[in-house]
Amino acid sequence: MSFDVVISGGRVLDGSGAPPYRADVAIEGDRVAAVGRLDGATAGSVIDATGRLVAPGFVDCHSHGDAVVFDPGVQLAALRQGVTTFVMGQDGLSYAPGSAETVAYVSRYFAAVNGELKRDGGRDGGPERDGGPGSAAGGGPVSDLGEGPLSVGELLDGYDRAVALNTAYLLPHGTIRYDVMGPSPDPASPADLAGMLRHVERGLSEGAAGLSSGLEYLPGGYATAEELAALCAPLGGLPYVTHMRAYGDRAGVGMAEVVDIAGRSGAAVHVSHLHGPADVLMPLVEEALGKGVDLTFDTYPYLRGNTILAMIVLPPSVPGAEPGRAVEMIGSGALDDWWPTLASTWPRLTVSHAPGLEWAEGLTITEAAGRAGTDPAAFCRRLLTETNLEAGVVSARPDEGPLGEESVRRMLRHPSHTGGSDAIYVGGHPHPRGFGAFARFLGRHVRELGDWTWEQAVTHLSSHPARRFGLTDRGLLRRGFAADVVVFDPDVVGDLATYQEPRTLAEGVDDVLVSGVRVLAGGELTGATPGRALRP
Repeated sequence: MSFDVVISGGRVLDGSGAPPYRADVAIEGDRVAAVGRLDGATAGSVIDATGRLVAPGFVDCHSHGDAVVFDPGVQLAALRQGVTTFVMGQDGLSYAPGSAETVAYVSRYFAAVNGELKRDGGRDGGPERDGGPGSAAGGGPVSDLGEGPLSVGELLDGYDRAVALNTAYLLPHGTIRYDVMGPSPDPASPADLAGMLRHVERGLSEGAAGLSSGLEYLPGGYATAEELAALCAPLGGLPYVTHMRAYGDRAGVGMAEVVDIAGRSGAAVHVSHLHGPADVLMPLVEEALGKGVDLTFDTYPYLRGNTILAMIVLPPSVPGAEPGRAVEMIGSGALDDWWPTLASTWPRLTVSHAPGLEWAEGLTITEAAGRAGTDPAAFCRRLLTETNLEAGVVSARPDEGPLGEESVRRMLRHPSHTGGSDAIYVGGHPHPRGFGAFARFLGRHVRELGDWTWEQAVTHLSSHPARRFGLTDRGLLRRGFAADVVVFDPDVVGDLATYQEPRTLAEGVDDVLVSGVRVLAGGELTGATPGRALRP
């Protein structure tokens, strides 16, 4: 027997839920050719996996790599955790489908989250700040996808074989709404709905893996459940993926809308980053499942979040989808009665991305205000206005502590859970989850805490998410499946990134193959870019 690659001597976690077993994995072309005892087999390349576990590559259900996945530093950060597929187009906001005006809007509004596509092949995500391999600090090679108009097919073609990771893409509802209705807060008319449906149907035909919404962002937050349900109708088994309208103690409001949309449309639903008190969230999940809703959700193993500052601090009366008007309101004194209500919020916000005010990155709003010689509200106004609402922050939850940690553990143990990092790589001081979430799942929640067995971990991180997003030839190590394979040391794998040093690479994953090609060898990128744009 002769193969292109043989991974020998390891213990295989095949993704089926079976415990690890001693086996070799043979690869021919981009497919798994055999799994078993392959004594005597020869291969062009042999990877010795003795003492290590061999698993299907992990699927990050919620990644904001939309522009930055072209950065080798981002690819290295993901592969060092065993992640071989990013599911992008999250939170209802990304670059396609849309006109040049729409692409420009999303590029600017969500620049602190997704990065920014540029026609010249670069991204306006800020200068290199940390330097060195794996810095993913905002510079480096990115895309040449252009400024729009941009279709889903064109976006996927731009990813295909251009990066080391696979990419899947959700149709972003907010982008579609903006393309049809602009920043309008009005309910969608029948003509508006028809226009949005055309986008959804075409995007699905071009390879989208579902529909996403971001109901705390704009303009997606203006949509009704009726509008969203109508747009879910063509999904045909692919998921409606939602950043709900409310989380935490108010998650019941968000989950009630999810159940309503599922009931109206019959769609499968997937709730993004379902974080908060488990005593609140778990009964809501069970209630939805009890009503027959096909529900899954993702979480990341941290207590803090990362998003745009405007979403957290601006009241609904400010039209965040129209930055010019919003900045004018912020500077006019119209919100003077609002800022004092945020006094307890300032110490919980750490600046992650502040173009033009990079010195503030890594400081809390309170600390930055002190250095600037002003009060937190005044510094927040400065951040918003001088960055044209582009500033990003890492936000601590009010329940940070042992109770919050126990909630995270309870949520990830639920069988409907799938792993997602909610990775944001933009800015000088992002959340560490983009560099550590999946390694933390393995090192902390399997090896140290025992929240999962190794086989359960691979189900949550590989096979379950692949099924959810229609990636039917991924997520399992079986003959004929795509050869996305991760080899890791169960005694070493773990995260090293912290809130203080968020860009530190994970350890314990040294060898990764994507579509049968070795993209990580000895913990370093090989330079190969076999990543496919995955179309369900």
